Amino acid sequence: MRAVRSETIFLDLAARGLRMPIGTDLVLHEQTDPTAILLDGARLGRVVEAAARKYRTPLAFPLMDLKLEKVDLLTLLRVPESDADQYHFKEPPSEETVAGICAASAPSSSPRVRANYDAVRYIAHSTDLFPVGMVIGPFSLMTKLVADPIAPVAMAGAGATAEDDADIRLVERCLRMATAAVLRSVRAQIQAGARAMIVCEPAANTVYISPRQMRSGSDILARFVLEPNQRVRALMREHGVDLIFHDCGELLTEMVAQFARELQPAMISLGSSRKLWEDAAVVPKDIVLFGNLPTKTFYSDAAMPVEEVVRRAIELKTRMGACGHPHILGSECDVLHVPDAAKTIRAKVDAMLFAE
Repeated sequence: MRAVRSETIFLDLAARGLRMPIGTDLVLHEQTDPTAILLDGARLGRVVEAAARKYRTPLAFPLMDLKLEKVDLLTLLRVPESDADQYHFKEPPSEETVAGICAASAPSSSPRVRANYDAVRYIAHSTDLFPVGMVIGPFSLMTKLVADPIAPVAMAGAGATAEDDADIRLVERCLRMATAAVLRSVRAQIQAGARAMIVCEPAANTVYISPRQMRSGSDILARFVLEPNQRVRALMREHGVDLIFHDCGELLTEMVAQFARELQPAMISLGSSRKLWEDAAVVPKDIVLFGNLPTKTFYSDAAMPVEEVVRRAIELKTRMGACGHPHILGSECDVLHVPDAAKTIRAKVDAMLFAE
């Protein structure tokens, strides 16, 4: 099949006025056996394809499953997959353990992780869609490996070091392992055929990164977020793969500016707390802004009635048109299936797509 060209795809789609949710989870739960599909790469790939067709986009976005790299990392340490979600390191892993994780290159033994790679492969080799991979960002993965990362990150931002405190050693070593796990996943998805990668860093926000410390000149954002992501970005650039940087957390404008300047993504996806027409002032015009309707509240008519979805979609489209920044109108994050609100959510997705 004819492949979608990658050189300017995001700018081209923005110029054409594309609207789309990250909605693969909605389509997955239209199937009779979603749990089984998650373990079957070809079937999962067909769901990803179906979502792209349904929402009329050439971009085949996978499920935004932020547990996969943690599972993959812990599998190497013989932690059962059933325990991975709740597992935290209670003390700093040894340097030998860190080195072993950083050196690992073998494919994961997790069926769910393998199915995710195989779904990318299905899109790349069996469809004419543009295959997009997905990974959690290194910093966000680190926060899932530690029960309480906020305090040691703050101590590091204030100038304390790993030599001073075991909790700082814990988060720094976990960040090294997290970065290695993310790089391994990126390599596997590139080998499967991914031509763009959405890197999800929702924890890189003002809860974990102190605005006060940033304003006082701390390098905490650079050390804990930007530098690991620059390694990921370098690997992607080496293979000609585009970066889609996603962060739906609470952010400072300077954080948005640094993500754009330091990581140079093809597209930035931001949460609904951001006003994209204001962020356009600090993001170069060769970077597409994606989003950012408040889809996390679509399940609730009280929090987000359909009329408000229409109003916000029109406002966002109008304001982004006025500022002239390339923009794809879409969801602030992935739109998740909620069993008791499935019909409501789908109606609001339709409102987002067709509001005039």
